[in-house]
This record gives sequence, C-alpha cells and structure tokens, in this order.
Amino acid sequence: MPDRLIGNTEIKEFLGRIFASGRLPGALLFSGPEGVGKKQFALEIARSVLCAETETFGACGQCSVCKRAIKFVFPTSDKKDDYERIFISEHADVGQVIAFRRNILVDAIRALEREANFRPYEGKARFFIVDDADKMNVQAANALLKTLEEPPPTTHIFLITSRYNSLLATIISRCQVMRFQPIAETEIEKFLTATKEFSPEDALVAARISGGSLGRALQMNGEEFREHRMAMMEVVEARTAGRNRTALLRAAEEMGDARVKDDYEPRLEILQSLLRDVWQLKKGRAKDLLINTDLYDRLARCAENAAADDLTFFIAEIERVRENLLVNINRKIATDALFMSAAK
Repeated sequence: MPDRLIGNTEIKEFLGRIFASGRLPGALLFSGPEGVGKKQFALEIARSVLCAETETFGACGQCSVCKRAIKFVFPTSDKKDDYERIFISEHADVGQVIAFRRNILVDAIRALEREANFRPYEGKARFFIVDDADKMNVQAANALLKTLEEPPPTTHIFLITSRYNSLLATIISRCQVMRFQPIAETEIEKFLTATKEFSPEDALVAARISGGSLGRALQMNGEEFREHRMAMMEVVEARTAGRNRTALLRAAEEMGDARVKDDYEPRLEILQSLLRDVWQLKKGRAKDLLINTDLYDRLARCAENAAADDLTFFIAEIERVRENLLVNINRKIATDALFMSAAK
C-alpha cells in the first residue's frame, strides 16, 4: 500500500483488493471530514492505473506519468468564466472540476460530460475529480447524472465531499461510496515530525488541535504555529485577566486583516483549543487531559480568573463563527463581533 497516504488503512486495503480484481468502479464518492486525504486517494488511484511501473494500488511516484498526473494549474482570478471548464493536469487523462466561490458551475459539469466520452489520450483510462461535490446546485447535479448512469468503460469519476447529506440521493445511488475517518493523532504527529518543520512538542499539540485533519495541521509550518499560538494565548489572557478591551480589539484587527486571511481559521482553532484547556482546568481536570500541556502554568492562571460560564459562551461563539465560514461571512465583521462579545 502507498506510504504517501496517511490514515484510513481499511480504505487502502479495500482499494488494493479492487485493483487486484481489475474492477474499478466508474463512479466513486469519497465522503468524510475535510483534510483527511480524500482527493489524495483519488489522485493515487489515477496514478496507480496510469503508472508505467506498477499494476497495483500504489504508484511509483517517480516516473514522468506519476509526476505529470498531479500537476494542475488553477486560476487565481475572480472571473466566473475561468471556472466553466475542466482543469486538466500535465497528463491529458487526469482532470478536476473546482468550485467558483460557493458553487460548481453547470458549464463545468457539462464540460466534464463531454470529456468523459473521449477515449484516453495516453493511458489506459481517464480520471475526473469533482472537488467539493456538495457545491453542485440541482442544475449541475442533474447535468452530471447522465454521465454517472452510463459512464464509458474507460472513464472514472470521483466525487469528493465533506458534506455527504448535501448531495442529491440520485447522485449518491450511482456511486460506490467510501467513508473516510479522521486520522489518528499519532499518525499526524509522526508525519509532522518527519517533515522537519515541527519540533516533537509542536507536532504533538498541532496533531491534537487538528481534530484528525492532516490538512488543518499542514496549514501552518512549525514557526507559524508557534507564533499563532502565542498570539492566541495572549487573547485568552486578555479575556480572563480583567477583559483587556484594548488587547482584544487589537487582536481582532490583526485577525481580520485580509492580508493574512489564510491564517484565520488556524488561529480560531488554536484559540478554541486554548479556551477548552482553560475550561478543563476550571473544572478540575488533570493536566494530562490538556491539548497545550506545555502552556500549563499560563493556562492555570487564566483558569483562576475565569468563570466557567463565560468560557463556555466564548467557545460556543467561536464555533458559530467557524460554522458560518461555510457561507462566506465577512471575516472582519465576524471577528470584531466575536472579540467585542469577549470584552463585555
């Protein structure tokens, strides 16, 4: 089995058996939490079929085919027209459909329908990934149905989603469904340490915060992780030590800055983990139950000054903001409101 894929061993074993049987389904639906490697599994399947060096699940990863199959160029513009197509990798038989803002455009799905009917250009088969498939509206989903009902024998389509229940039942019924699980903390910790960007201590904390999502853990390197955690620790201290309004508003301004938008969600996750640790200590829980054990002394001082109900409220407000990120809220306004509520 390929060592490049972290976690979900049962799915790797199942895919290995499919390859051995030579009966790869025409449509597969990979469902599970964000950041657990669903798209990486799909790309690995494509490479395993196309790879010139292997006939099992687990491409060599070194040949020209393997390298070209995963190289994509996606648009950086905000023009709708740029997303009304399939993005083909450097290998002509591997393509992706991606969302424009919050929607997968129907024209992109129609382009997929056309491409799916062409024979392979170079390899044994063609592979198409629909990332964030739950972002298809009814029109786009219906456009995909015909292809899923009668897929050409040399075409395989992967639907990737973290919101299984948002898909039409008619779409789900036409796919082989594979349910991915969160990745074990120990596996994420081991991977982060092996990248040499995280110290063992940082890797342990990042793995615990990630909630089983390697993607989340990889959003920051070790140095950024330490900087963000210290910044969020200061927020917790400002919140619990007399509700330092100036410090809280300064933190809100920094987080709401559009220039650092990629750091927004990781910082929220770190802040939530610190507050939960303070809440645990307030409730008399043991040190070894904490996520940020290396910050025990500072967290314990915060717990002395904090009220359990206030902590519960702040944690719930952070969770509400994180859920609302799915609908493209204005981050600056949401952050200002969150920290103002903390300062009251």
